[in-house]
Amino acid sequence: MNGFERRAEEIKLRIKRTVLEMLGETEPKKLRIADIASRASVSQVTIYNYFGSKEALLRETFQDSVVRATDEFEAIIGDQLTMKEAVQHILVADREVYRSFPPDFVKTMVLEDQECASFIETLYRDRVIPLVVRFIEEGKARGEITDKVSTESIMAYIQFMKEKMAPMLDLLEKSGDLDRFLGDMIHLFFYGIGGKE
Repeated sequence: MNGFERRAEEIKLRIKRTVLEMLGETEPKKLRIADIASRASVSQVTIYNYFGSKEALLRETFQDSVVRATDEFEAIIGDQLTMKEAVQHILVADREVYRSFPPDFVKTMVLEDQECASFIETLYRDRVIPLVVRFIEEGKARGEITDKVSTESIMAYIQFMKEKMAPMLDLLEKSGDLDRFLGDMIHLFFYGIGGKE
């Protein structure tokens, strides 16, 4: 990467970081290119040149966050943490994504924006599924996941949960307590309603 390309990437990164900051303060629909440009110390023309539109900027910012979360998940698996430690790290990463993006925005990106939905589906198929299978198999090898349930059944359950993302996001938005809701969902996944840990 030459100096010009490196500088362009740094500017794009600064713009996307600014968007993330602003999403913590206002709804995506209320974000304006003029405000983003002002806070990022760039011109509006620069934003349009790099991203084309506000929607494309939001999409790319969201996709970057999903890729970063996937990278973090892969690193967690590589660290050989216990299942409980890994789940705690994953929960923190999930909370950060949901804190950065309002649930209705996530729903729009994942379910309604065709370009973003295709990106997420490809990432899920090519990277996330193999990582989850590895995570399950390593958990079984260490005795942290029961051998009574097949990896295929666990993956089917995860797929079922993925397909119910829209109602889950609605419930998340209505819960009023993001941390507790996500914690409850993780607990239910691993321990069921019996609560035996």
